[in-house]
Amino acid sequence: MANFPSDGMDVNTEINTSGFGTCPLPISDHDTVQLGHGSGGQMSRELIQDLFVWAFGNPLLDDLQDSVVLPAVASDLAFSTDSFVVDPIFFPGGNIGNLAVNGTVNDVAMSGATPRYLSIGMILEEGFSLVDLKRIVESIRDAAAIASVQIVTGDTKVVDKGKGDKVFINTTGIGVFEQPVRPRPDRIRVGDHVLISGTLADHGMTILSKREGLQFEMPIASDSAALNHLIARMLDVGGEGVRALRDPTRGGVAAALNEFAETAGVGIELEEGSIPILPAVRGACEFLGIDPLHVANEGKLIAVVAPEVSEAVLSAMKSDTLGAHAVRIGTVTSQTAGMVTMRTGIGGQRIVDMLVGEQLPRIC
Repeated sequence: MANFPSDGMDVNTEINTSGFGTCPLPISDHDTVQLGHGSGGQMSRELIQDLFVWAFGNPLLDDLQDSVVLPAVASDLAFSTDSFVVDPIFFPGGNIGNLAVNGTVNDVAMSGATPRYLSIGMILEEGFSLVDLKRIVESIRDAAAIASVQIVTGDTKVVDKGKGDKVFINTTGIGVFEQPVRPRPDRIRVGDHVLISGTLADHGMTILSKREGLQFEMPIASDSAALNHLIARMLDVGGEGVRALRDPTRGGVAAALNEFAETAGVGIELEEGSIPILPAVRGACEFLGIDPLHVANEGKLIAVVAPEVSEAVLSAMKSDTLGAHAVRIGTVTSQTAGMVTMRTGIGGQRIVDMLVGEQLPRIC
């Protein structure tokens, strides 16, 4: 992958990044993306220097070679890649830019690794607003700073008008293991506790309401956030007792827990009354006939932990802003192996299955 120069063009001119935090130089005489911005020529050079390097500049990126040379580490690496096609690209609580950073940071962090580096690849549609592109780039920069990761390489391509949908983003993340803990579903044991870091379904219902123009009595917003600092707190106190971690994105909590149950060969029983859902989100789900357990989240995590560390981990979660509403929602059992069930508020029990089909496309 090229290091931001489009179509393999090397750009070796020294970049002045002293203006970080101020407005970049004009990208061109145009106010929208042109096919020339993906040509590998002067317009590409200006887009890269005046926008991407202005926003993301750091010693590893500024060299602008076709690949970046990363410092050697003495531990295993975690490596993840993802693509983001969310519609709409701007929504309450975030946009496609910070969503891309947070989503990839979280994927790396769920393995127990500390995210360090990101790549950003952008596919831009001819005619896309450069003002909107700058908003997205700034949100990427800010999200990376919050997550303490560096953007070290990237690429841009431009497609003809009508052949894309404004902007698509591909990200790759690399993390290092600073602790020996490696949370994995096959480490789950009977008697373990299931914890959730906060309210469910915020992101999915925000995207759905924005896309369909729905208005609810109380406003709702995406929960998009990077969870790596929260996870570090949890691992510090829980150690090997943190059995498994997962961010319940597409398919929601139901999909994540069913994957846990199937992999570990155990049953998972949830308590309906313990599952945190904002009243506005619950009302929206009921109005639309959607189970909130199937709805995507972008700033929440599920943790399965050993009972002896459960209280300590939960306390650590609550000490972090992103885990302030963390609760225990269930228990791992030896019954109904490979399945997730939920004890309802009236004392009954129902199966919590994985979603069949696509509930809401282009959610992330």
